[in-house]
Amino acid sequence: MAGAAHLSAAPRDDRPSVFEVLAQDNLMAAVRPAVKHAVRVLAESSPSAFGWLYVYSDELYTVLDYILQRHYLKKYAASFAENFYGLKRTPMLPHSSMASQTLPRKEYIGSLACLVILPYIKLKFDQLFERWRQEVADGMHTAQTLLNKLCHAFLAVYPFLHMLWAGAMFWFQLMYVFGKSHYHSPFLWLAGVQLDNLTESDIEAQEKTHMAKSLADFANASLSEKLRFVSRQALTGVAVSLSTGLSVGVFFLQFLEWWYTSDQNTASLTSLPIPEPPRAVHSDMVPNLPSICPLCHRTRTNDTALSVSGYVFCYPCIYNFVKQHGQCPVTGYPVQSSHLVKLYLPDS
Repeated sequence: MAGAAHLSAAPRDDRPSVFEVLAQDNLMAAVRPAVKHAVRVLAESSPSAFGWLYVYSDELYTVLDYILQRHYLKKYAASFAENFYGLKRTPMLPHSSMASQTLPRKEYIGSLACLVILPYIKLKFDQLFERWRQEVADGMHTAQTLLNKLCHAFLAVYPFLHMLWAGAMFWFQLMYVFGKSHYHSPFLWLAGVQLDNLTESDIEAQEKTHMAKSLADFANASLSEKLRFVSRQALTGVAVSLSTGLSVGVFFLQFLEWWYTSDQNTASLTSLPIPEPPRAVHSDMVPNLPSICPLCHRTRTNDTALSVSGYVFCYPCIYNFVKQHGQCPVTGYPVQSSHLVKLYLPDS
């Protein structure tokens, strides 16, 4: 019976609505693509200075997300999105440490892993699946090697794993809607916490607890402990800055979404000015004849263009170059294999 203690048909007064829990989920889901788009614009404006940001944008976002979520879990017992919507995390099993408005260590580590580490791993698996599927479609991974066998096994199994995960998400949400579970997500079940509404007394207790604890720790600490305390405060300052920027950015993103989807602001492509051609960083690679590949300097075969720069290459030449260097060989723009566009000419 202890394993089913989270099941209940009677609704709690502090139980968040399904709209609140789904809204906070969608909040952070919209932030990652926005951050990646901003990094891509920055990298395209100055590839030599900011190209590495786009290459490692997922890792950079994960580090910033870790700093942000760690701060909010320690101070508010909630993620950034949950605190934004006035929610808090409480462990399913009673703990004496919740009297101080902080999560127990086990639930804190589990929450941090489910908020930061697991989504990053899922993202990398999705990217690996798309990359290997494209490579297999292009005729690669045909040799009978161990890596190629693992590639084909992964491509066969991963769609079913993804379907199971999506089904589990839907099942948890369905049970939450009908009041049969305290968890709307398997991430909360793995972390061993549930979401409750944040009350005014919770906010006052959090502020008093952290202020008193910080002053007491600093007054009685040694020099090394004071240095660690100052470092933690600096890290907290970074997290607060990130959260403030995100709070403002959430409304800005909503405005941009409305602006770009409004029919009144869409312009005809023929009315837009013709953009300047991309600047060639390696001008010696630009061939004199348009039918010559800039990499092998021979007549192109299986023409393939880079969507970020517009230059056309042989497919084997540009694919291997992008896979190894992650940039356009002529302009230096950061690119991925998804930016390769095959050209099917009438005489081919």
